[in-house]
Amino acid sequence: MISPPESTDKVLAVLAADPGVTHVTLARGVALEPAGDLVQADVAREAANDVLADLTALGICHSGGITLGPVETVLSDAGERAIADAPGDPTDAVVWEELLAQTHEESTLNSTFLAFLTIACLLAAVGVATDSSVTIVGAMVVGPEFGPLSAFAVGLVRHDFRLARRSALALAVGFPVAMLVTLAATLVWEQFGWITLNGVESIENVDFIYEVGPFSLVVALLAGAAGMLSMVTAKSAALVGVFISVTTVPAAGFAVVAATLGQWHIAFMSAGQLAVNLTGIVVAGLVVLALRPRAGRAGGPISRFKQWIGVRSLVDR
Repeated sequence: MISPPESTDKVLAVLAADPGVTHVTLARGVALEPAGDLVQADVAREAANDVLADLTALGICHSGGITLGPVETVLSDAGERAIADAPGDPTDAVVWEELLAQTHEESTLNSTFLAFLTIACLLAAVGVATDSSVTIVGAMVVGPEFGPLSAFAVGLVRHDFRLARRSALALAVGFPVAMLVTLAATLVWEQFGWITLNGVESIENVDFIYEVGPFSLVVALLAGAAGMLSMVTAKSAALVGVFISVTTVPAAGFAVVAATLGQWHIAFMSAGQLAVNLTGIVVAGLVVLALRPRAGRAGGPISRFKQWIGVRSLVDR
């Protein structure tokens, strides 16, 4: 972080007071913009919320700046002690500022978001026309809709209604725009004979997209929970599995293709599949976030159970 010289001693006191902080370094007067001292420290993940709250209370975010970054590997006894002394468990901790920054970026309605969502819908329409499950999977992976959905859940849990509104706007504008572009493209492809009613009626590999059933909600809930867990624990590899588990974008693309061919029953079922998946992902995200600890000192239910087990072990000995 960059700290004004008059605040540096208070910053160092905050860092020294938390057992989850170690490897503190100070370089006075080296920061040029904004001017001040450069302070660096390694903070145990489960202590990050408390440290950030105390530093924010000093006004460092306004008079200086704080940059967060993950530390992949640390070979240090001091680092191990910091993790052990910090209350809670690192895998049980949510760094809220990090999560808010990530979801803020992914929930913004911009040309990039619209481009990815439109491309995904077009891929879904092609997958329906060709009865290609591989193309449908590609549409699932390309679709960026999980970002706003997760941001909407975070905004509700944190009572950040600006974030929730921004996320809802991205979805409310993004899907209609992408579906309108897909509608225009589909009509052109039908004129060329690339998409026909007989072809859509004879599909066998991608009919699961519009077939709404109890497992549609189950899959959406499980995928939403896995996606939110991957975000709060910084395990991004699991997101790929989330993307290819839900049929949000494929359902939107299928609805467009079915509507252009007059298959309104399938179009309405596809729209229902889209609604079920969107709702399930948000609900699962809310549940996951509600069960996570809000602050490092509080700890989550699993962390408190581990601490209780540790106390009982000491008593038994």
